[in-house]
Amino acid sequence: MRQQASNSKYKAILGALSAGLFLFAALAVAAQKKGAPGGAASLLAQDKGKFSIVLDGKTVGHEDFEIAPSGGGWMAKGTTDLKPPDAASATRVVGTLILQPNGAPISYDWTSRDDKTNGAHILFANGVAKITLEMQGARPFEQDLSFGSPLIAVLDNNLYHQYAVLARVYDWSKRGTQTFPVLIPQELTPGSITVESSGSAAPDGKSYEGLRVTTADLEVLLLLDANHRLMRLEVPAAKVSVIRE
Repeated sequence: MRQQASNSKYKAILGALSAGLFLFAALAVAAQKKGAPGGAASLLAQDKGKFSIVLDGKTVGHEDFEIAPSGGGWMAKGTTDLKPPDAASATRVVGTLILQPNGAPISYDWTSRDDKTNGAHILFANGVAKITLEMQGARPFEQDLSFGSPLIAVLDNNLYHQYAVLARVYDWSKRGTQTFPVLIPQELTPGSITVESSGSAAPDGKSYEGLRVTTADLEVLLLLDANHRLMRLEVPAAKVSVIRE
């Protein structure tokens, strides 16, 4: 546009470009407000809060988390401080997940600090997770894991807000049983999960929408409010409850 001979023509082009950008922004806002099931712009929603982590009736930790727009995508970040009764020291786990608007992961970073500091950086592309693991006192280790879909559920240890992301990715317009590839980064463990709506539930006298997450050896029950925000998480086999404060 700098090479146009006419200032009036230059201004006209700028005006058309501005109008196009304004229209694009208006359409994006309208799509988010419409909230159509399955629409990429409507899958994720802003959320911020704190969970109490309860083991066998005793509070053993807390997680602060935030899910918010970031650039052209989303960021889901959580920090968990945990000290089970039999642990020699407290552990802090931090995870930062960058997502596309449809919930597919772009990158993930985690660190875990107790008596040592460990962490990893993961890049996702075309259904492949490229992992660089950094363990204290050891050389970085690299590994690639392949999945059958780019829509991978990242569910890391002790970072429960990531289940809130999963609850958004689940297609509520279809309901039923839905299967997702899953990665547990701290364990370098790939696998698959099934997710299905379990109807209404009221464990503490409040009404929730239930979502059951099942692996080969574990069942997790998510309890969501009317806007599908994660309010409570139960792992009956492990006697773990995660409760929004």
